Amino acid sequence: MPMLSLIQRDDCALCDLAWEVLQQAGVRDFAPVFIDGDAGAEIRYGSRVPVLKLDDSELAWPFDAAAVRAWLQLSEPK
Repeated sequence: MPMLSLIQRDDCALCDLAWEVLQQAGVRDFAPVFIDGDAGAEIRYGSRVPVLKLDDSELAWPFDAAAVRAWLQLSEPK
């Protein structure tokens, strides 16, 4: 089963808000992925964090609880 990831940085206020949005959306099972110090991830995500990632699908900030739930439904395997 694929794991939802929250791509984020240390000391990131928007990332903290993303955690709150995930809780509001009822998402409790996700992996925090910190890009600090990872040159490849820094290049790929840069200032776009926070980003939700599931398989090859990404949802970039800003997002709210409704957007997260809708995106997760679209990302479910058929």
